Parts: sequence; structure tokens; C-alpha cells
Amino acid sequence: MPARFRLTLAQLAPTTGAIGDNCARARAAWQEARAAGADLVALPEAFVTGYQTQDLVMRPQFWRDAMAAVETLARDCAGGPALGIGAPHHDGAQLCNAYYILEGGHIRHVVKKHHLPNETVFDEKRQFTPAPLQAPYRIGPLTIGTPICEDAWHADVAAHLARAGAEILLVPNGSPYYRDKMADRWSIMGARAAETGRALIYLNMVGGQDDQVFDGASFVIEPDGTRPVQLPQFDEAIRHVDLVERTEGWRAEAQPPAALPDEWAADYRAMVQSVRDYFAKTGFTRALLGLSGGVDSALVATIAADALGPENVRCVMLPSEYTSQSSLDDARQMAENLGCRLDTLPISGPRAAVSELLAPLFAGLEADITEENIQSRLRGLLLMALSNKFGEMLLTTGNKSEVAVGYATIYGDMAGGYNPLKDLYKTRVFETCRWRNTHHDPAWMRAPSGAIIPARIIEKPPSAELREDQKDEDSLPPYEVLDAILEGLIDREASVGELVAEGFDRATVKRVEHLVFISEYKRFQSAPGTRLTKRSFWLDRRYPIVNRWRDES
Repeated sequence: MPARFRLTLAQLAPTTGAIGDNCARARAAWQEARAAGADLVALPEAFVTGYQTQDLVMRPQFWRDAMAAVETLARDCAGGPALGIGAPHHDGAQLCNAYYILEGGHIRHVVKKHHLPNETVFDEKRQFTPAPLQAPYRIGPLTIGTPICEDAWHADVAAHLARAGAEILLVPNGSPYYRDKMADRWSIMGARAAETGRALIYLNMVGGQDDQVFDGASFVIEPDGTRPVQLPQFDEAIRHVDLVERTEGWRAEAQPPAALPDEWAADYRAMVQSVRDYFAKTGFTRALLGLSGGVDSALVATIAADALGPENVRCVMLPSEYTSQSSLDDARQMAENLGCRLDTLPISGPRAAVSELLAPLFAGLEADITEENIQSRLRGLLLMALSNKFGEMLLTTGNKSEVAVGYATIYGDMAGGYNPLKDLYKTRVFETCRWRNTHHDPAWMRAPSGAIIPARIIEKPPSAELREDQKDEDSLPPYEVLDAILEGLIDREASVGELVAEGFDRATVKRVEHLVFISEYKRFQSAPGTRLTKRSFWLDRRYPIVNRWRDES
């Protein structure tokens, strides 16, 4: 009779810094695995501490607390399956990103990460020491090799483990979402399985942490590229995987796969999940935002309502004399469709008072963007007053196009604690609104279904309404052109010359480039927001604020 091995995959969401709570979740998963007759229960990379910890993990008392918690967890999980869990390891000289194997009340084996990522949002070379290539370990009838996350993206670690006798590869991950990442994971992990002839188990965490969303979607992939096991994306899951020793090696018994979302659903889910977890993990339960009657604030209100429930979202309309009746009507309709509270605070009076106060200093000067920005800053002041008084986190509503070129008022509409649209270009904002109007999943969307964002909001020309008959295109290229240029400059790091060769007007490209560079100081002070691409603003793209270089290609 062929040998069998039951592996329990715990695709769960840790909270960064909540060491005790994370270990309690691991203990509960271990108990469930023990009841299911598992031989090993595996949790993701860095689960004890949460991920990413950034420089927090370098604090000696922090890693001491984490290591002590692992020792306690080993004692608590003595009479049952082995347990694999990620945590830091310090040997008295060096700090490593490690994966602990706990069995029989003791730390049986420690695997240390060899390749440390130092790209996009990762900076592990700053925080950890790279370890030499590690040995596999044996549990019952099975010898297991564990490349930790980045280690599996390089061929050498898996090849070394296979040569050392590993019969399967178990890869614990802290892998954050970006658009279309699943194809990259399947391709790279499939290559490791094919190269070694071993089945590979890819285990990823879920949950939001600051700007990043860990999206799970754990899977098993065989050397021939088949995937007998596929866990859901974004949702927590505990799944028992039965491995059987066959002539060709250990293989996983097939299970019905979870359906994965397309890119529009995945982006939207990432924005909802990031808001939900950012609030939960920072202790907030209620949100507020300025609802202008425009498309950006309509989408943010919908995301917030889906994340927190409409009853926990306050929308505030702050009209001035430049606010159109259609914007007032659209904001009211939007709030009614969502079932959110709507308060109206006209700013004409406060604006007049500020203008009167400044009049002696501004005497003889023409009105300009200064007066426009006063309106935005008054709105920010009032919204932050509501936030302080009622304990509601203010969400900002600027999309990636606006954030890129600085089409936003610092200390005004940029004020707030989180921005779900920060990595979503304006053209995708429109399409995401249309997508949400025709899609609804009650399993994770808490707002009503149906066409909740009125068509007029999506179709009308965008305007900040800070002066008479203002339109965004008075100051910016059409968004279809702007976004295409920004995608080149930011996402592809294309040169000006390359974009001109692609057919864009050189003067327009240079103007956009100028706006991107001079707006760096605004982005440096902006709220965190959901990461959707590999070139999001913050950790993915780190540019100096003071920069005199310009691309003259």
C-alpha cells in the first residue's frame, strides 16, 4: 500500500506585531489539523510577527518576543501533528527570516531564507542576513524541502534541496497582490516543480497590511504543470491536502479548485480588503469621506460601504457657490443608493470669512489657484474635524492620475488616513464603476447590489468645481492620453524619446513629466493606499523630492 501524508495548509491572515494573537490562530489551526489526522500543519512565512514588519523586526526585543512565542507554541503543540510557521531567528550574531518546524514539544528544525528580496516593496537585505543553502527535514515518511518565498523564485535553492533528498517542496510565502500576479506565480513555481521533478506546495497568507494586500490563492503544482489543489484568492482557508507516494514520486490527490476572480474583480476585492483590514487592524470601525458628486468619491464611498457596511460610512457634501445642482443631486442619489448617511456642510460662509481675513495681504493681486485651494483646504479642515469628533477615519479620494501629476491640494482633498484609489488610474476608475454596477458578491460585498453608481456620475466631464465652468481637461490632457503617458513614465520607466516614438506629442509628454517630478513632495506626504501594481507610489517607486534632472531624450 502506498505511503500517505496529510498536509494541512492554513491560508490565514496575521496581524503585524500581534504576536500573541497570531500564535493563538496558529494553535487553533493546529488543533483543527490534529482533529483531521494531519501529519503537518503549515502556516505562511513570518506568520508569528505578521508581514511586512519592515524595520520593526530589527528591534531586539521584538525578535526576542517572537522567538519566545515560537518556543511556547512548540510546547503547546506537543501531542499532535508537526507545525511549520514563519518567524525571525537570531543566533546571537545574525538575524534571519526563518521557518520553524515544531514537533513533539520542541523546535525540531529551523530553515533560514537564502535569497532576500530587495525590489518593489521588499527591503529584506536591510533587515535580515542571507543564510547559506539549507537542508531538508523529515516528518514521518516524507522528506520536505522548504524554499522560503523568494527562495523559490530562484532555481538554485530548489535544486539544492532536491539533490539533498527533498521529496516535495513546501514554499511558505508572504506574497502581496499585484494585477495578474497569479500567472507569474504559476509560471515560476511550475518551473521549479518541472526542474526538480517534485510536487510544489505554494502557501500564501491573506489580509491587508498598510498598502499591501496578501491574496492567498495557495496551490499545489505538479512537475507536469497540473494543479490538483487551488485555494481561493483573498479568503482565509484551511485545507487538508493528501499526498500519496507513487512511482513517479509524491503527488497530491486532486480536489475541486476554487474559482479565481478576473483582474477587475481582483483589483476591486483588493481595494475592499485593504480598507476593511486597515480599519480593523488600526481599531477604526467607521469611515467618512467628502462626497462631491464626482466619480472618484462615488467609487470610494462604494468601496467603503462594501468593506465596512453602509451603516458605518458617513458621506459629507461640502458645496461652494461653484458646486452645480447636478453635483448636489448626484451626491444625494449616490448616498441613497448605498444607504449611507449624507451630511451637507456649505463652505461659502467660511470661505468668505477667510477671504476677508486675507484681503489686506492679497490687496492688488489677481485671484488665482490660491483662492481655489482655500476651498479644498476648508473641506479638509471640516472633514478632519468630523473625523476627530466622531472617531471616523477620513478616506481620501484621489486616483493615481491625480496623485501622479499633483492635481490635488495638499492639506486639502489629500487630507485623510487612507486612499483606496491611490494606484488606480482615472480611466480604470470609470471602468471599475461600470464593473461594480453589474457585479455583486454578497460573500464579501456589504453594500447593495445593482447599478448603485448613477450613470450621470460616470459619464459627466470630471471637474473639481473650484471655479466657474471648471473642467479637469482645462488643466490636464484628456485622461485617455494622460494615463497612457503616465503608464509609460511610471509603470514602464519609458523615456520621453520612447513615448514620442510611440506617437505621443513631445510637448505633452514633457509637461506630464514635469508635473510628475514636481509633485513628489505631495506624494511624500500623502495617505497610504491600496497597492494594485508593481509601480505603486510609496515603496514600489522611491524618488527624491529635490530633483533637477529631466529626460531630454
